[in-house]
Amino acid sequence: MTTDRRTAIVEGAARVMARRGVRGLRVEELAADAGVSTALVYYHFKDRAGILRHTLEFISDRADRYTADKEEGPTGPLDPHEELERSLLLEFQDRPEVRENSTAWGELRPSAVFEPELRTDLARAGLTRVHDIATLLGQACPRVPAPVLTASAERLTALAEGLSTRWPSGTLTATHARELAREAPSAETGHLDRRWNADNDTSMDGHAAAAASTCP
Repeated sequence: MTTDRRTAIVEGAARVMARRGVRGLRVEELAADAGVSTALVYYHFKDRAGILRHTLEFISDRADRYTADKEEGPTGPLDPHEELERSLLLEFQDRPEVRENSTAWGELRPSAVFEPELRTDLARAGLTRVHDIATLLGQACPRVPAPVLTASAERLTALAEGLSTRWPSGTLTATHARELAREAPSAETGHLDRRWNADNDTSMDGHAAAAASTCP
């Protein structure tokens, strides 16, 4: 029961945050949304900072779940390029929990300017996502060194974050956001291929360089 109530509170906080923003989060409204008393909210989370920290953790975990869903293609398991594309596109599912997550994330990021206690947790969540994307890039481009993969993953996650703040508001449709995001992995791996081969295969002739392509 305690776990159920804690979950209800953080779910309620995510909903209120998506509607009101971080600065508009009020414990009384949160308690009413979650169907609990304000005293119970403070019992579980101590203060507003605790509510924000655990809600951020909940939103991050939920995003991890819906972006890590595995699926096979028509001919079997997805290859690394397909897996990378799928991981990004799952952020633009037109589902209530994804829309709520995208909206809440869009409220959390700028709020960290005024809420210093959010910065460390936001940075940690961002680094986790960058690491996940860098791992997929490494599978697609195994010869590229880790720092280059990390920079590439930062570009892809920054694009996804930017698009994810637009489609819930109607600035972009979810379909168009997916179209824009779908092109990014191929463009990024193509960039890595050209850059890494140019830096490391200058002594090869054209046929040898093509055969040594980093991102097949």
